[in-house]
Amino acid sequence: MNAELDLATRVAALARQVPGAQAEVSVRHVAQALTRFANSAIHQNVADATTTVALRLHLDGRTSGGSTTVTTADGLAGLVERTVAAARLCPPDPGWPGLTPPTDLVDGPDGLPLGAGYDTATAQATPDERAARVRDFVRAAGGLETAGYCRTTYTSAAFANSAGHAVEGRAAEAAMDGIARHEGADGVARLASGRLADLDGAALGARAAAKARAAVAPVELPPGRYEVVLEPAAVADVLQNLSFYGFNGKVWAERQSFAEPGVQQFDRSVTIVDEAPGELELPFDAEGTPRRAVTLVDAGVTRSLTHDRRTAAEAGHAPTGHAAPGARSFGPIATHVRLAGGPDSPPVDAGPAVDPSAAPLIGNVERGLLVSDFWYTRVLDTKSMVITGLTRNGVWLIEDGEITAAVGNLRFTQSYTDALGPGAVRGYGAGTSLQPDRWAASWFAAPAVHLASWNITGNASG
Repeated sequence: MNAELDLATRVAALARQVPGAQAEVSVRHVAQALTRFANSAIHQNVADATTTVALRLHLDGRTSGGSTTVTTADGLAGLVERTVAAARLCPPDPGWPGLTPPTDLVDGPDGLPLGAGYDTATAQATPDERAARVRDFVRAAGGLETAGYCRTTYTSAAFANSAGHAVEGRAAEAAMDGIARHEGADGVARLASGRLADLDGAALGARAAAKARAAVAPVELPPGRYEVVLEPAAVADVLQNLSFYGFNGKVWAERQSFAEPGVQQFDRSVTIVDEAPGELELPFDAEGTPRRAVTLVDAGVTRSLTHDRRTAAEAGHAPTGHAAPGARSFGPIATHVRLAGGPDSPPVDAGPAVDPSAAPLIGNVERGLLVSDFWYTRVLDTKSMVITGLTRNGVWLIEDGEITAAVGNLRFTQSYTDALGPGAVRGYGAGTSLQPDRWAASWFAAPAVHLASWNITGNASG
């Protein structure tokens, strides 16, 4: 029994002493370390380790929750007392879905429970190890101004409830995200992994610098519809928005989602799965429900939504293991999404400025754009998934299968579902790369994608 499971079972035992109470306890210890650099030098090394005990209690038809970081006996007893007092003041909760029954954990893709194969070296990474990757990034940029971060995160967690369900798990993650700047142009490279050893600072720095050098002296293009090749970083934004606003069981129950289960809403080549790599994620969610792979889209047909216990009960489905703190407000969200494209294209050398996944697709574009990254994307309509946002960190014009010019940053207003709709996907790049979310809560495994049309609505002049 790890320390977190001991805390969880102790709080559950205290809550069981309250007559009629149903209680669930989630304990999470998160140790995150971040090495940040700017102006090509490390300027901040920070580390934080916090153990949080969260209690949700249902009493006399009312539900309340509370949390504490004080793990002494008095601190845990005080948490239970405050949560019981709050429950007596809360309005009735007719949608209470009950507790997760004792349930075995589900094996991950490696045959072990999620998190069982976590990398100890990543969990125990030192500032020197992160600094070495920053050094390699900066050196590989060849004198260009650079900025970014390298981070490592270790999570040890446990869950227990008054129904007798108790589980524990561990996970580790590493990520690097950096830019290089040359004559006002930026280039980006980023990657996430369950192993810090997988992050090659030199390779990432060289790619970011090559992008920056290739992006100088950009031309302006008129608004209109263009073919696009989206590199993995841009595809990750598409997946994130679809997950938050579409496959979310709460948004769907509120009739704000585009998702229509059983309907072909995407190109037949599109399959989207929520499936965390084993070492990257805990094997259970905030309600103790075991995590499992969920196929959201299968060969273009929307198949599933993500659910916590509450939205699952409302929809008449089983929970999918996507409960999270605060999910009652924003819903259960798929946070480990993989876009599975078609067969890998043969490797092509399109130069160091092009993501290797995107290189094989450029030769198939008659006239279009190569897009590195999106920024500041905001949903305008969740039913149609019309998003507005900006490109950044490198855009190039492709003519007759060759990159011919750098392009200034562009504004777009585009339905993400239409962009991936039937007949709209023209190809997938070679392999996928794991793209980190900015807040260390999500990962998106994405190839580059060649799309028939993308609606550009503005350029650098307006």
